Amino acid sequence: MAPRVVFLSPTYPPEMRQFTRGLAEVGAEVLGVGDGRPDAELRRYLTDYLQVPSIMQEDDVIARVHAWLRGRQVDQVQANWEPLVITAAKLRERFGLPGMSVDTVRGFRDKQLMKERVAAAGLRVPRSQRAHTAADVWKAIEHTGFPAIVKPISGAGSADTYKVGSAEELTQVLSRMQHVTEASVEEFIDGEEYTYDAVCIDGVPAYENVTRYLPNALEMRSQEWVSPVMLSVRDLSQPHITGGIELGHGVLRALGMGDGMVHMEWFRKADGEVVFGEIACRPGGACIVDQINYTSDIDIFREWARVATWRSFEAPRERKYNVGVIFKRALGHGTITNIVGLRDYLARYGAHVVEDNLLRPGTPRRDWKSTLLSDGYLVVRHPDWDTAKEISFAAATDIKMYAS
Repeated sequence: MAPRVVFLSPTYPPEMRQFTRGLAEVGAEVLGVGDGRPDAELRRYLTDYLQVPSIMQEDDVIARVHAWLRGRQVDQVQANWEPLVITAAKLRERFGLPGMSVDTVRGFRDKQLMKERVAAAGLRVPRSQRAHTAADVWKAIEHTGFPAIVKPISGAGSADTYKVGSAEELTQVLSRMQHVTEASVEEFIDGEEYTYDAVCIDGVPAYENVTRYLPNALEMRSQEWVSPVMLSVRDLSQPHITGGIELGHGVLRALGMGDGMVHMEWFRKADGEVVFGEIACRPGGACIVDQINYTSDIDIFREWARVATWRSFEAPRERKYNVGVIFKRALGHGTITNIVGLRDYLARYGAHVVEDNLLRPGTPRRDWKSTLLSDGYLVVRHPDWDTAKEISFAAATDIKMYAS
C-alpha cells in the first residue's frame, strides 16, 4: 500500500518541488500543505493540497491540517525547509506518527541547545552562551572573548550573523539586531570551513558528502565583491577530511538523528583540530543537493524520498567528481547589462560546465544579501581536485557581470 505523506511547503523554496517529485516517484501519495499555489506540473505529483493563509503561522497550520485530515489516515509528516521542521514534528506528535520528536528536532534547530547536547557527548564545540538582551550579549562576551560570532538562535544560513572583534563593533551590530529576540554568542573559530551532508536511516549515514566553502560562509555573506565557491570533495578518505566525517557521526548520535537528510558545518583549524559549527535536520540549501547529484550522478531528491518512506537507499554511492558551484554578483546596481569573459571561459572549460544559470542582460539584479544564489551561478565538475579548483576559481575571477 502506498504510504501517504503530508509534505509541508512543496512550492517554496524552489527545490521543494523536486522533493515532492521524489516522493511521488517512489510511490508515495503526497498531501501538500502550503501558502503558494501549485502549478500544473507540481500538481502532477500531489494527491491533494491544502492551501493555508500563511505556512509560517504554526498554530493555524496545525489546526487547519488537523481538520483537513479528519477521517483520513496518514503515515508521515515531512518538511525539508528549516522554518518548518518543528511544525512537522508537532504534527507527527499530534497524529501519533513515527519520526523525530519535537524535543529531538529542537536540538537541530536551537543553536545553543544544539551545542550543549553536542558538547555533552564530548565533542568540540565553540564556547557559547544564549542571549535575550543586549546586556546578555555583553555578559556572554566575557565568556567567549573577542573575536566572537553573534547570530540568531533559530536562524538559517548566515542571516543576521556577525563577527565582532571589539566593543565598538559589537555596539554597531547590536543596533542592527534589535529585531532578533534570541541570539547565540559564540567563540569565533579560525579555520577552513566545510559541510558534512548525509542521508540517514535511523541516524546511520547511507550516503555522505563533504563540501569546502571558499571563502568561509560568513565572508561569502558579508563581502559583495566575492564570488563564493562551494567545492564538493570526491575523495572522502583524505586525512584532513576524515576528522570532520567522524565528528559528523558523533553529532548524529548526540542529537538522536532519525531518517532523512542533515546539513552540518564544521571547521578544521591550522593545528588539525576539528570543531563543530552547527547542524540542521534537513537538506542543505544553495545548490548543495544538486552538487551531491553531480558528484555521484544520482538523484538525491528521489533517494531522500525513498529513505523517508521506505527506509531504503538504492542509488550508487560511488563518488565520481569534485563539483564546484560558483555564485556570481554583478558590479553595479539595477539591471544586468553585460557579462564579460564568459565566452572565453566556456571555450576553455566548457566541457566541464554542467550548468550555466547566470542571469542574462536585461534581468534585474537579485539582493545578494538575501540569497547566496546572487546573480546566478555555474556548476562545474572534474575528477581531479586541483583541476576542479582551478576551473572553479577561473569562473570566480575571470567572469565579470555588470549592472546599471
